[in-house]
Amino acid sequence: MTLAQALLMLIGLVAGAVGAVELLAEGGDNLVAAVVWLTGGVLLHDVVLSPLVIVLLVLGITLLPGWARPEAAAGAVVLGSVTLMAVPVLGRFGARADNPTLLDRPYLTGWLVFAGLVWACAFGWAFAQRRGGGG
Repeated sequence: MTLAQALLMLIGLVAGAVGAVELLAEGGDNLVAAVVWLTGGVLLHDVVLSPLVIVLLVLGITLLPGWARPEAAAGAVVLGSVTLMAVPVLGRFGARADNPTLLDRPYLTGWLVFAGLVWACAFGWAFAQRRGGGG
């Protein structure tokens, strides 16, 4: 084991210990909230997200030409991950009428621009690979 690996392992162990202490603090309320949050995440993934991804992949396989499929899959992974992280701001969860400075940006517009860039890059790369012989 190198010094860098040992240092990273030590940092990870310390961070895990701090997280465990915080999770168990305040009489276990954090632990209950964490269990609810993790259970909800698993259910959301297994009941909603996975079937949706399977349907989209089946449609994509039938509609897209073979040369565009790998890049489209990569674009879908990037866009899906960023979209999941953006759900709180896209849904404006936490916005308050008495504080208009919270969530005061056009987040949907930003997400649409990002989505357009992801798909432009994915299909641009696929087209470049096709034109260049894939090398």
